[in-house]
Amino acid sequence: MILPTKTLPSSRCLLGVGASVLRLLKDEPKPISRLWPELQRSYETAPDAPAVTFGWFVLSLDLLFLMGAVRLDHGRLVAPFHDSANLQQ
Repeated sequence: MILPTKTLPSSRCLLGVGASVLRLLKDEPKPISRLWPELQRSYETAPDAPAVTFGWFVLSLDLLFLMGAVRLDHGRLVAPFHDSANLQQ
């Protein structure tokens, strides 16, 4: 579930989905309402990636939060490589 296995590809495990979320956050912090459709589109364009449900998306966010890889700041998810001082309020 968290790591890929013989039956669970890396694009579907929680770390793989979390990596996709971090990739979407590389340019700017985003609200979850914007991040979810962007993640769906990124999985639709990948030919070998199975669909990700909203529940799986939320679990990956939980994992990223517990690992300290993302935080919530003024309603937007922020990756650690963004400086919160640069965020517009």
